[in-house]
Amino acid sequence: MTGILVTIGVVFLLVAVWLIVAFTVLHEYERGVAFRFGRLRPLREPGVQMIFPGLDKMVRVDLRIVTLTIPPQDVITKDNVPARVNAVVLFQVTDPVRSVMAVENHALATSQMAQTTLRSVVGRADLDTLLAHRADLNEDLARSINAQTEPWGVQVKVVEIKDVEIPQAMQRAMAREAEAERDRRAKIINAHGELQASEELGQAAEILSRNPASLQLRYLQTLLELGADHNSTVVFPLPMDIIGPFLKKVPQWLDPTESGRPSQAHGDEQKTDVTDHG
Repeated sequence: MTGILVTIGVVFLLVAVWLIVAFTVLHEYERGVAFRFGRLRPLREPGVQMIFPGLDKMVRVDLRIVTLTIPPQDVITKDNVPARVNAVVLFQVTDPVRSVMAVENHALATSQMAQTTLRSVVGRADLDTLLAHRADLNEDLARSINAQTEPWGVQVKVVEIKDVEIPQAMQRAMAREAEAERDRRAKIINAHGELQASEELGQAAEILSRNPASLQLRYLQTLLELGADHNSTVVFPLPMDIIGPFLKKVPQWLDPTESGRPSQAHGDEQKTDVTDHG
């Protein structure tokens, strides 16, 4: 009799422990995909749930956004430039049942799909697009990955290319190209400045030529500016109407033949007069 009571007590104790173990708690950001004897049961919501050991099995699914880092991938761009590209993917489970039923490990599957899609998309773009238009590539990557993961109940939120590594020789070539481009822009800007300055100087000269007094005022202002610099050079401009007659007589002063002709002609005239008189 005593043995029977002990057996019954042990059985009740085991049943009590089994019932206590059956209670489980799901957090607000979790969902439970339960199976009973291998058959799918309704989705378990957050709170206290009973999962009987030996009869039921539950898979916890996290509905929070997961950050997935794609390791560096060796790719060749459209213009045959080797590069190493890594990226980050943010995805979220939208259908817990499909994420368990449709794929064995949705996180691993999403990672592998992101790596292959990254190599494919980058291989279709040239180096300039990869460096300067990452936003378009990110959208293309997110669209391509999302098309593959949507049947698994996984939605890709964001795909961002983090870093692009190119060979040192290509970096030096790009640096020389950027320097040449800056030199070209500097020369163009300088040429535009010279053109605008010449136009402004032409307009200023036209305005000053209307009134000779304005030229004199400009001369005086130039002298004032030169005197303010405390230099030893003194420039005194003279109007052309004053020094013009002197400039015309310079060739006569420098050529002795022209200067001696009037005196010879005068002597001939005196000789003729003497001859006539005799």
